[in-house]
Amino acid sequence: MKPKEFTTAIDRGEIRPLYYLYGDEPYLMEVAVRRLVERLVTPDMRDFNLNVFYGTECRGGEIAEAAATLPMFAPWRVVLVKKADALPAAALELLLSYLQSPSPSTCLAFLGEKIDQRKKFFTEFRKHGELVEFKRPYENQLPAFIRNEASARGKGIEPAAAEMLVYLVGNNLQELVSELEKAVLYVGGRDRIAVADIRAVVSDTRVNSVFELADSLGDKNIDRALRSLETLLRGGEAPLLVLAMITRHYRQLWKVRELLDRKTPQPEIGKATGIAPYFLQGVIRQAGNYHVRELKGIFARLFEIDLAMKSGRGRPDVLLETFVMEVCGRGG
Repeated sequence: MKPKEFTTAIDRGEIRPLYYLYGDEPYLMEVAVRRLVERLVTPDMRDFNLNVFYGTECRGGEIAEAAATLPMFAPWRVVLVKKADALPAAALELLLSYLQSPSPSTCLAFLGEKIDQRKKFFTEFRKHGELVEFKRPYENQLPAFIRNEASARGKGIEPAAAEMLVYLVGNNLQELVSELEKAVLYVGGRDRIAVADIRAVVSDTRVNSVFELADSLGDKNIDRALRSLETLLRGGEAPLLVLAMITRHYRQLWKVRELLDRKTPQPEIGKATGIAPYFLQGVIRQAGNYHVRELKGIFARLFEIDLAMKSGRGRPDVLLETFVMEVCGRGG
């Protein structure tokens, strides 16, 4: 089951007794769970009909016992098991009998990051419940996500402002929503969020450093790039997030470079890449400093750095500094 199918079914009142929500996007998962709870348990009855457990702290028996308990003065009981992928094997084994005959008046929902569908627990789960995977949106889906979130808060947002927010924050949806909510408060009675509003609510140091780093890399200005990188890291930015920002910028440069090689008119480049007009001229200018073969090599290097950071091989700051020196030291 896909997340959209899950929320549609919840809104229609088509509730299954068992759900396992998993994936690498916790924000969307939390929103979906909140929707489920709001649909099934009224706020005044949550002390009686809502149970929350954590896989790191329970053994399974208490989950089955709560799920088998009839709801009090209401049609539904909801039992949530957070960090469910931390449940020990013994707990999963113990829960098997409940999965085979779940209570029709309880919605038991597990939340985790990963699942192993080869395990007997999930084989049995698929027979009686739904597995719902929440994937992190692709980069080109983020502006639409921001527009939808802004609309849900009664605001419109300029395409360039949505693009800037993605550029500054990255693909962490919780952070994106947090910064968007600041912008909503900032604009007050105005019905549209502009680029200037995003600049105003996101830290000036971060705004300047992110753009300066991207521009410096695009221009192959080694001194300015190293200075901007140092400012970001000293300001507490996570190295993996900085790497994601760099990767995103080079992805744009690669797309634009290929289109320039095909003699694509500038308006068509904007449409094909989804880059807002506010940024397009700068990206086109910087793309002229690279050729496709060079960009392919850069992406191979970025992949190596990503693996090195995640496996603890090398200091992240040194890996990033070395990358900057390699890239900016290349010829055009």
